[in-house]
Amino acid sequence: MKLKLAIGADHAGFRLKEAVKKHLDKRGIEYKDFGTYSEESCDYPDIARDVAIAVKNGEFDFGILICGTGIGISIAANKIKGIRAALCHDTFSAKAARAHNNANILAMGARVIGEGLACEIVDSFLSAQFEGGRHQRRVDKIHEIENMQD
Repeated sequence: MKLKLAIGADHAGFRLKEAVKKHLDKRGIEYKDFGTYSEESCDYPDIARDVAIAVKNGEFDFGILICGTGIGISIAANKIKGIRAALCHDTFSAKAARAHNNANILAMGARVIGEGLACEIVDSFLSAQFEGGRHQRRVDKIHEIENMQD
């Protein structure tokens, strides 16, 4: 299966997003850049919303979101029903986010990690597979909590 990714960042994450895009290009992974396209100040919830909706609607397999810390952009993405955005600053967490939580968006903080580690985290996230089993039961419970809000 050829992966399709949605990627986005605010102004603080712009440079790291560009580095991740170069890494994806080298790996031959298709992506769509949802912005921002410069270091001019912008609001991360707008980027998070657009990427999360595209992932939720099945237009992309996964999303990658980057802001200064990764916190705000992951919180915003997780407001979209069906999104499981995981903030990861190490490869173990990135792998576990996919394997145990079936995360569909990876969030990172550009002011927290460097380019090399970010690319390793992306690789760990994308190479991991959801294990299902007891983890599926737990993801189902997350969906039940999500549906209580309706």
